[in-house]
Amino acid sequence: MDEEKKIKILIVDDHPIVRQGLTLLLNQEANMSVCGEAEDGEMAMYAIEENKPDFLILDVSLKGTDGIELSKKIRSLYPVLPILILSMHDESLLAERALRAGANGYLMKQEGTDKVIDAVHKIMDGKLYLSENMVEVILQKFIHGSASSERSPIQQLSDRELSVFELIGQGIGTKQIAEKLNLSSKTIETYRENIKKKLNLKNYIELIKHATQWVENVTGY
Repeated sequence: MDEEKKIKILIVDDHPIVRQGLTLLLNQEANMSVCGEAEDGEMAMYAIEENKPDFLILDVSLKGTDGIELSKKIRSLYPVLPILILSMHDESLLAERALRAGANGYLMKQEGTDKVIDAVHKIMDGKLYLSENMVEVILQKFIHGSASSERSPIQQLSDRELSVFELIGQGIGTKQIAEKLNLSSKTIETYRENIKKKLNLKNYIELIKHATQWVENVTGY
């Protein structure tokens, strides 16, 4: 198949081994070709402009970058660019957030490599990609509704609160978080207070401990 007819795929992930593995996997497909890589949000925006990909594979937990918010930014600038979120996070927490942010699919990194190929094909056909279990969860919520009291404390955090929570867990201070998210330190402090209330944490020390443990459990950092 001619190179120009291949699906040009851009990979955004802060782990070089993951990028290399995905590149090898995708380049083996007759109709796919990795056109570029990026390790953070700033590089991702530049790479999209420079390489003009047909498809984007995006890690939701880039260091210092909120993948969900990055998805929103990409979607606002590139309305038709297909986005597949590839993440260590459990889909029950982030899959719906990813779709609301403009992603076309969500795949956990623990899944087999064949699922990545399936996801690319399905999304390029104009469909959404989720696991069968997640589709069932969303259908059940649509049919029966979901009371906020049934949600876990983490699930009750807003997208921005969750991103602040994760950055705290990565050991990043308030000023640095503010700079990374392009917000004021006072705004970050407000988010911190909201997070403490929703998670029923007494003080900032408990917040740091809780956030660090959560990041270690779900992202591998």
